[in-house]
Amino acid sequence: MPGETELSALISHMRPMLDPEPYVFCTFEARAPGDLAQYEPIGLFSETEGTTAILPVERARELGLADAEWYRRITLTVHSSLEAVGLTAAVSAALAEKAIPANVVAAYFHDHVFVPAERAQDALEVLRDLAGGE
Repeated sequence: MPGETELSALISHMRPMLDPEPYVFCTFEARAPGDLAQYEPIGLFSETEGTTAILPVERARELGLADAEWYRRITLTVHSSLEAVGLTAAVSAALAEKAIPANVVAAYFHDHVFVPAERAQDALEVLRDLAGGE
């Protein structure tokens, strides 16, 4: 099922949804992605320096890592194509205007924006405004 590629449609149809769960970005030098499955990561990425895992805070706590900065996930609930151009830039620019850091993860159906937990409500408002205030 192909996703939307038209930037104006992506922006006007996105309905940013704030996940109530806080997350922690962790890195593991000596663990393979499969070794982290028991911690229920919502994201894994292998890099030269190690494996990055996005873990729920409670699971990160089991590893002694919950003191790291907490992030909240905002899902842009529009089915964006992996071929779409400009959505990440538009979202990042809108958040940057309000000095809100954004870590964007594109998955098959949706884009997910991770923002510092203490700025999550501000980020949600910015993204709703970008989408047209709905």
